Amino acid sequence: MIFLLGATGYVGQAFQRELTRRSISFRGISRVELDYTNFRVLLEALKTHRPRLVINAAGFTGRPNVDACEERRGETILGNVALAQTVAQACEVSGIRLGSVSSGCIYNGAKVEEEDGSWSIREDLNASELQKLLQTRSSRIRGFRESDAPNFTFAQNNCSFYSGAKALAEEVLRNFPGMYVWRLRIPFDEQDHARNYLTKIQRYPKVYQNWNSISHLGDFAAACVEIWEGDLPGGCYNIVNPGYVSAREAVTLIQKHLRPGWAPEFWRDDAEFYGTAAKARRSNCLLETEKLLRAGVKMRPLEEALGSALAQWKPAL
Repeated sequence: MIFLLGATGYVGQAFQRELTRRSISFRGISRVELDYTNFRVLLEALKTHRPRLVINAAGFTGRPNVDACEERRGETILGNVALAQTVAQACEVSGIRLGSVSSGCIYNGAKVEEEDGSWSIREDLNASELQKLLQTRSSRIRGFRESDAPNFTFAQNNCSFYSGAKALAEEVLRNFPGMYVWRLRIPFDEQDHARNYLTKIQRYPKVYQNWNSISHLGDFAAACVEIWEGDLPGGCYNIVNPGYVSAREAVTLIQKHLRPGWAPEFWRDDAEFYGTAAKARRSNCLLETEKLLRAGVKMRPLEEALGSALAQWKPAL
């Protein structure tokens, strides 16, 4: 049996579907029945019920977006840093493995091979000299690996409060090397939902153009479970569909599959976007999946996952 924290949330529901599909017994834990923010309460429950795994899909992301975290900083730290530490400590003491949902938003940009053959991190993926390389999926563009130090954190003083908190949480979790840290990145699937990237693009008054690695939510949950079932080594795993996409490319796919007459406006540049539509800086980054693939956990290519999600699109009720 598995303990699933945050079972009723967007990511938690995806885990519920995947565990059910695999006929794996689980118990969705709500804070009403069990205050898992309290170390002693959680530890007692773990010792009593002895779950095979604890999945921590709980946290504070802000509504309607991460801008809310700028104003609710205490809740952001409690929900993403303090909770991660509490759950990890309780699992460590009770000898139970933990899978903690993290985020790729602790990075910004990508690695670029320069003309002289050296590699550098370029944070502005909208730079004109990078567009052809990104559009052609050049081998001169690489994403961040799990071993790369985060570059969108409080330490660099360049991040949103949410991203800074998630980076702090990963620092905490590094003290528990046997536990899993599963990095999700901009979730999407075929179900119209306020948290779905494909839904968000269609509802924005204007679309913000940038390049990102993203995760099909069902594929993400399946990969996490496979990592645990395969008894893979603990540590961080980038769990995104191989490849990357620009917002303009996503709009083109939506037009092709769902809305042929749709012609959204785009923000002119970062200055207009941040001056009008956003309070906090957004992470836009590419992530590598070599570690996941070497471990034998396969994710569908991003192009395939996006096409399938839009072909099977389910409008919200």
